[in-house]
Amino acid sequence: QVQLVESGGGLVQPGGSLRLSCAASGFTFSNHVMKWVRQAPGKGLEWVSDINGSGGSTNYADSVKGRFTISRDNAKNTLYLQMNSLKPEDTAVYYCAKGIVRGQGTQVTVSS
Repeated sequence: QVQLVESGGGLVQPGGSLRLSCAASGFTFSNHVMKWVRQAPGKGLEWVSDINGSGGSTNYADSVKGRFTISRDNAKNTLYLQMNSLKPEDTAVYYCAKGIVRGQGTQVTVSS
């Protein structure tokens, strides 16, 4: 079955950077659009970014455009999210997702 395992979260100061990874298994990774979504404390799920199967097309929420970069390595069945210039409002649990299936998430906390 589909398995998605996120890693790379942590505590970072405002202006800092983190790189999230998502190891995928149980399906043909390169055939599917993948996305990152996040959930801040007390809020609903927010779409952050998505990428097509080949990696040639990406989309970003306005709130992260210019700061976050989504990418994928189809040889490694891995999805990435490079997050730069982090802000306190980026604090959330970040999930990678294939359709409605998500992993367990990784916590990102941006605080001084």
